[in-house]
Amino acid sequence: MSSSSEDGLDERLDEIFDDICDDTIDNIIEAQTKKQKKRAYIERNREAGHNRLWNDYFSEHPTYEEHLFRRRFRMNKGLFMRIVYALSENVSFFQQRRDATGRFGLSALQKCTAALRMLAYGSAADAVDEYLRLGETTALSCLHHFTHGVIHLFEDEYLRRPTAEDLQRLLDIGEKRGFPRMVGSIDCMHWEWKNCPTSWKGQYARGSNKPTIVLEAVASQDLWIWHAFFGPPGTLNDLNVLDRSPVFDDIIEGRAPRLEYVVNGHKYKFAYYLTDGIYPRWSTFIQSITRPQCDKTRLFAKRQESARKDVERAFGVLQARFAIVKNPALTWDKKKIGKIMRACIILHNMLVENERNGYGRIDISEFEDGSVTRSSEVETETDMPTNLNNMFSDQNQKELRDAHIHEQLKKDLVKHIWNKFGHDD
Repeated sequence: MSSSSEDGLDERLDEIFDDICDDTIDNIIEAQTKKQKKRAYIERNREAGHNRLWNDYFSEHPTYEEHLFRRRFRMNKGLFMRIVYALSENVSFFQQRRDATGRFGLSALQKCTAALRMLAYGSAADAVDEYLRLGETTALSCLHHFTHGVIHLFEDEYLRRPTAEDLQRLLDIGEKRGFPRMVGSIDCMHWEWKNCPTSWKGQYARGSNKPTIVLEAVASQDLWIWHAFFGPPGTLNDLNVLDRSPVFDDIIEGRAPRLEYVVNGHKYKFAYYLTDGIYPRWSTFIQSITRPQCDKTRLFAKRQESARKDVERAFGVLQARFAIVKNPALTWDKKKIGKIMRACIILHNMLVENERNGYGRIDISEFEDGSVTRSSEVETETDMPTNLNNMFSDQNQKELRDAHIHEQLKKDLVKHIWNKFGHDD
């Protein structure tokens, strides 16, 4: 090979090498530029988010009227502001403060609205960013502080045991419907847990079904939820959940009010719940009759199944108001899921109290006026020494699970309902 050919080859190799180096350098510069463009902080202009929210819903002449506020916040403006005020007064997270530069942080309205939108719509955490101007992690923080604050501030009032007045009203409603000393209906609901840890899926899922967590609840005719027991795994049926539930602890331990009453000439000791067929034949549960054979039993089955739907309606309204408990739970932490469910039930009861006059209620004014005699009054003298509680607990538990009393009570209720409504039907 001649020297001129070798020189030409060397020049060609030098050109190729230079091109490769140039391309590599360009790629490195482009990668560095893209890396620099990815910002760790986004200026969202949170003041504009607060002003927009204020002008849309809370100003003297808001853009959206009251009925649109009710639809989007699931409650009227007065109740929402009561919650915001209570949280801003008692929870430091919801108190607006200045940062190191003297700039105000997110307002309590922004934080509470973000949390409530996530509860109401079941949306992702970053779905509120464009309107309220707060990031995904901040929205999640708002949600969990909101649920914790609602439970801390309102649980004692809105997830309480029935007071003497509450209990008397429930008993009057039950008597009006043909079930003297009936205090509500009980059932279970499953909430799907999408992000259940893999090691727990065998405990929370049945076969090929998805993992769920169970809620046991007692609801009355006005949809108020009086008892909520949440947390058992979805592999348990209603009977297994009942074995773990504290629903009868007050009765067994002797703390429940005395509710002695008479039906069809027979005296009974405990109030009872309406249930479906899976529940045991205890004196505190009344199921329907599966195959009624005569007019009396058919009327009883019709009335029982109609009244038992109270708890089903309560579950449906709870899921309609707060879609987060209808959609699969996305949180990994079971404690946070439990707080979300509990907060939604408390908010549901607050809404029931706030809008109770607008429901189609049963008229119990005849009991209040005294024109109809109650079967008996509630006795609230339940304080007794601890040793007596221990003595009576076994006897109470035995009577509570007595199948003979259950059968006798059901027969008496069949006759009672026929005497009360038989001629109308």
